Amino acid sequence: MTDDTVASTSRAPTPKQKVWDAPVRLVHWMLVFLVAFSWWTAEEGEMQWHYWSGLTIVGLLVFRVYWGFAGPETARFSRFVKGPGAILSYTAKLLKPDYRATFGHNPLGALSVIAILLALIAQVGFGLFASDTDGLESGPLSPYVSYEVSQDAGDLHEEAFNILLILIGLHIAAIVFYLVAKRINLIGPMITGSRKAEGLDGPRSGIAPVPAWRFLLGVAIAVATVFLIVWLPTTR
Repeated sequence: MTDDTVASTSRAPTPKQKVWDAPVRLVHWMLVFLVAFSWWTAEEGEMQWHYWSGLTIVGLLVFRVYWGFAGPETARFSRFVKGPGAILSYTAKLLKPDYRATFGHNPLGALSVIAILLALIAQVGFGLFASDTDGLESGPLSPYVSYEVSQDAGDLHEEAFNILLILIGLHIAAIVFYLVAKRINLIGPMITGSRKAEGLDGPRSGIAPVPAWRFLLGVAIAVATVFLIVWLPTTR
């Protein structure tokens, strides 16, 4: 082997491992933007924008739940939601110096993901039935409940947001911990979808592609759900 061959080999790029598919990444960043946007529109009294932002979040959540069963390996709930034993075992490994990054969500990260998804579902769920004091700004499904229930839903809508903020804060703190303490960048792969395949768990090439029809079906279900929410009140 010549010196030129050795130099060429040393410069060979590190193989990439595909971790996150495009739908998961798109939903993730759209939720990041829309949660912030929904807060801003509520603070500024831009309730029409708040209304449509909330409905978009509903559609994203419907799709993400569907994708948790129909998507690729790292998107599936069955792949990353673990029991207490697996969580404790992972926590013990996390503290060791030879810790290796998990392929997809680790058991602790899964708790964060599920908690945030549930908080978002509660947040928008209460918002759909919520009504303000004078009844001028109401969720699209508020006509289906009593005035008292819609008022309670409005209060819970605000309280759920505070819980959501706490969960988001913990999520960000975990990302910083992995970056600083473990030198693992979790944000980059959620942008590009891939990471360097060096001593990592999972298939070396990463996730397998998913048929396009599964994605299209999920989009159709999400759009249909939002359409029904908007259309139903017009039938009363």
